[in-house]
Amino acid sequence: LAFALLVSFVTPATAAEPGPPVPDAVAHEVAPGVFTLYGDINPPSPENRGFMANSSFILTDAGVIVIDTGSSLRIGEMLLRQIRQKTDKPLLAVLNTHVHGDHWLGNQAMVADTPDVPIYGHPQMLELIAQGVGEQWLAIMMNATQGATAGTDLVPPTRTLDDGDELSIGGLTIKAHHYPKVHSTSDLMFEIPARGVLFLADNANNGRIVRMDDGSFRGSIEALTDIKTRASGAKVLIPGHGQVGGWEIVDNYLGYLSGLREVVAELYGEGLRDFEMKPKVSERLAAYRDWSVFDGELGKHISLVYLEVEEEAF
Repeated sequence: LAFALLVSFVTPATAAEPGPPVPDAVAHEVAPGVFTLYGDINPPSPENRGFMANSSFILTDAGVIVIDTGSSLRIGEMLLRQIRQKTDKPLLAVLNTHVHGDHWLGNQAMVADTPDVPIYGHPQMLELIAQGVGEQWLAIMMNATQGATAGTDLVPPTRTLDDGDELSIGGLTIKAHHYPKVHSTSDLMFEIPARGVLFLADNANNGRIVRMDDGSFRGSIEALTDIKTRASGAKVLIPGHGQVGGWEIVDNYLGYLSGLREVVAELYGEGLRDFEMKPKVSERLAAYRDWSVFDGELGKHISLVYLEVEEEAF
């Protein structure tokens, strides 16, 4: 029913006409030749027009590599404007970190600029889009922004990358890291050793918790612990949401994830049900209360962790 209501918002008239242009965001140079545009730390809304995930691009001698294109045609166009302020070299590739639409629905603008640009994503991402997840995200963004993302069409990845794959583009080597179930089942983290950069995607965010409806808290903890060894040479870490930083981003996010699992497991052992836990969990996780959407997502996170803890108890 919820999905039907979301889809009902997307009428032929609104889908055919692009929404309002998205104001330009600053392209911050976070590492040599690596630029990041910070999306709004808050959820999609009419005010931010869906621009709430970080988008990045890398300049090479041969051209430009784009990592995550935003949640609409208009956001993708805005990203392109920032790229063109830095270079007129061609787009070489687009990398999508995962299936959630706030990170890739701007692909449409990249293809409009360079029709044959290769777009990379995990095989699970392509499969989920084929199953209808892309349409769901179009509807979610349209509803949340009250039509600001109108005119956006699905342009999925055309090529795949899996764990351990290496891609050579523009003189750079890009390493793909994938774990079976973290923030979703389709997450890729991209490491650029020559630039000392690791794109975390939504596996670890800075000052924001994110939906985990199709993810795993246990899997996230294991993956973030492992990536600290696998990509230990990275100095600049770029989260899916929030400011760029160092390994403290991973450590802080691990603190939230592991702290949540610990307190839910403890309260489960005391016989509390998930819907009874929120006040005590919120108190124990007071250090994270100022993170964006903490209050809005915490209840759902508790329920999801509860299911994991319950499963492990059998």
